[in-house]
Amino acid sequence: MENKLKIQIWSDIMCPYCYIGKRRIEGALQQFPHAENVEIEWKSFQLDANFIASENDNMAEHLAEKYRKDKEWAQEMMDSMTLNAKNSGLDFHFEKAIMANSFNAHRLLHLAKKHNKSNELEELLFKAYLTDGLNINDIVTLTNLGIQVGLDATEIQTLLHSDTYATAVKEDIEMAQQIGVQGVPFFVFDNKYAVSGAQHVETFVKTLEKVWEEGDFKSKVTLIETNDGNSCDIDGCD
Repeated sequence: MENKLKIQIWSDIMCPYCYIGKRRIEGALQQFPHAENVEIEWKSFQLDANFIASENDNMAEHLAEKYRKDKEWAQEMMDSMTLNAKNSGLDFHFEKAIMANSFNAHRLLHLAKKHNKSNELEELLFKAYLTDGLNINDIVTLTNLGIQVGLDATEIQTLLHSDTYATAVKEDIEMAQQIGVQGVPFFVFDNKYAVSGAQHVETFVKTLEKVWEEGDFKSKVTLIETNDGNSCDIDGCD
């Protein structure tokens, strides 16, 4: 077996279930005796790559309009996700959320990956958007978050005022399309097995154990767990 069991996670900062999924895979790793031999690689995904924010965007109104539902449906969905998050130790505040395109945040995550800080930055970005009501497409916000995880301020500024890592973000999204990702979060274990959605901790533990027992391999990804909820796709969050 290789020294590291690799987990690739496709996610979008704008996806509430991606934050929940992050907590659940972390919970699974706490129960996995070989956690020190697990490497997580975050992959970019955008639920709405063409989104352009306006000053008066409201989360409930935006969701209702995007998915052609009423505001009551949108509010019920947000309430359900808030409760789901609370069960995972997270505190969502959709009423404070500032709608934004996540492309620049994903570019910054690729810079963080270069410095082995992507997991830390992923956490801060999720919290900024879903809990603290910060604009994750704002240069000052992104700079501050990057500095908090130890990135160089000058390097961050150079990135945000250029198109650096734009191709890397698009390549991640194209890879997701190639392996059939329909929604996020989407977890690929050692390039063989995949888990779709923010599954329960027990599901992730069983998958980790299965992959570890089988050892080193390289083959086509096989989806071994899917569900009708706990994920977000271009048609909404279930």
